[in-house]
Amino acid sequence: MAELKYTTEHEWIDVDGDIATVGITRYAADALGDVVYVDLPTVGAVVTAGRAVGELESTKTVGELFAPVDGEVVEVNEALATSPELVNAAPFDAGWLIRVRFDALPDDLLDEGGYAAFIAGQAGA
Repeated sequence: MAELKYTTEHEWIDVDGDIATVGITRYAADALGDVVYVDLPTVGAVVTAGRAVGELESTKTVGELFAPVDGEVVEVNEALATSPELVNAAPFDAGWLIRVRFDALPDDLLDEGGYAAFIAGQAGA
């Protein structure tokens, strides 16, 4: 997963040109527990980095999905409407959440090592 970027809100971003595929990390999926419902923005929605754009409801809690970039939602993972458990089963694959067309990546995204250090710091807190 070395090519991915990460946020401190536990989202991952896979960049392909000007499209960012966004999902939550294994750490976030494990913390949420079994995801039973996913509420995502609609295609065409304009999102702002750092702002909540959706929710993931689990058997334990409700977690917010934050936009990691400014842009326009160009696709949502429709499979999650009937199979929200994909977020837990395959968070870096079939459990992706949204795709966003963006102009620029924020400067505060983490690489894999930076994200691992961030998680380690949270675990020690």
